[in-house]
Amino acid sequence: MATVAGPRPRLAEGSMEVIPRARERDLSRGLESLPVSVWPPSEEPPAFQYSPEHVAGAGDDTDPSEITFPGCNCLTASCVANTCSCLRHGENYNSSCIKYIGSEVDYTRPIFECNAMCHCGEFCQNRVIQRGLQFRLEVFKTVKKGWGLRTLEFIPKGRFVCEYAGEVLCFREACRRIQAQTPEDSNYIIAVREHLYDGQIIETFVDPMNIGNVGRFLNHSCEPNLFMVPVRIDSLVPKLALFAAAAISAGEELSYDYSGRFLNIPLIKREQEMVEEDDVMKKLCYCGAKSCVGFLPYDSSLCYTPGKQTFGKVSQGNSCA
Repeated sequence: MATVAGPRPRLAEGSMEVIPRARERDLSRGLESLPVSVWPPSEEPPAFQYSPEHVAGAGDDTDPSEITFPGCNCLTASCVANTCSCLRHGENYNSSCIKYIGSEVDYTRPIFECNAMCHCGEFCQNRVIQRGLQFRLEVFKTVKKGWGLRTLEFIPKGRFVCEYAGEVLCFREACRRIQAQTPEDSNYIIAVREHLYDGQIIETFVDPMNIGNVGRFLNHSCEPNLFMVPVRIDSLVPKLALFAAAAISAGEELSYDYSGRFLNIPLIKREQEMVEEDDVMKKLCYCGAKSCVGFLPYDSSLCYTPGKQTFGKVSQGNSCA
């Protein structure tokens, strides 16, 4: 019988202490800037290959690690908006916190970080996502939701928490993998759609099931404490960065809205009763939020078999690139 751990004790909000941990193994095997612990120590998450960054998936010629963006010519230790080409849309961060939290309109501009070709220093204020994990995280066994992810220390509002990294797929391969799933399988594939000012849509498909990072353990919540923002560094392939939507206490589970609606597009009234689809077995949502709609979000765009739905992740964002 599997052992399910109870919640860890929480520290006072604002505390910079870390929840005490015994000597533990590192799930990332040293590939992250900080170790990722696992609880309980007696159990092991399903096997997968750990990668802190995107990798090229089957059927996609795009190399996420290729550097295609030119760098800025700033010769200062840290770039400023009125002189840096990477900040032509304005500053992205303030004291490592993403700017403009709390307004949907402010999420319409794209974010570009300084990259390997830039002349600025490694501690430039426009280098945040590329520094990796900045808070201690722990993969843990939940009561109803399988494995989840929580923080072992306080995270201030607006700070970067982790990426959602995995295999970058083309549309056809993403569809193929979705069609191969059974109703019992967990879906890790996320479809990110960025709507440009001219009506075009940039789509990015990422699957961390077999190759991925700590972000693959994030569960859905109808009232999440994280939100996702596409951030570009070396190329057009975006990093799927997750930021704290509010101050997060040590020991609190981390989650985001799989539908992509949270803090992203104008709020709409959610239906309390979901219409039943033929041959569809909806997956229950166990987030426990007061506004919980009862079922996990689903995205049918990757399903070309009539009557079959994709349960899982779809993030929609705007960009004025």
